[in-house]
Amino acid sequence: MKNRSRTEIVSNILDAANGGATKTKIMYTAFLSYNQLKEYLSVLIENNLIEYFEGTKKFKTTEKGLYFLKMFNEIGELLQTPIDNDKLI
Repeated sequence: MKNRSRTEIVSNILDAANGGATKTKIMYTAFLSYNQLKEYLSVLIENNLIEYFEGTKKFKTTEKGLYFLKMFNEIGELLQTPIDNDKLI
């Protein structure tokens, strides 16, 4: 696996938590160690991208988190679009 940026890791976590997921599920889906996951979840909760539900002990991506995922995916698509140099002139 190639080195991932923090943004890619955040995207993986938000994607894994979409609809609700436990720490273990997120950890394995996003390929993170437990310590890495704790740090990222703390930052994501602080920034209202993910929320934690005590009763079910699950994390769920918020509306703001879903918007982040949408923007991240759109930027990824733009970067993968081949550029026609003739149209740049």
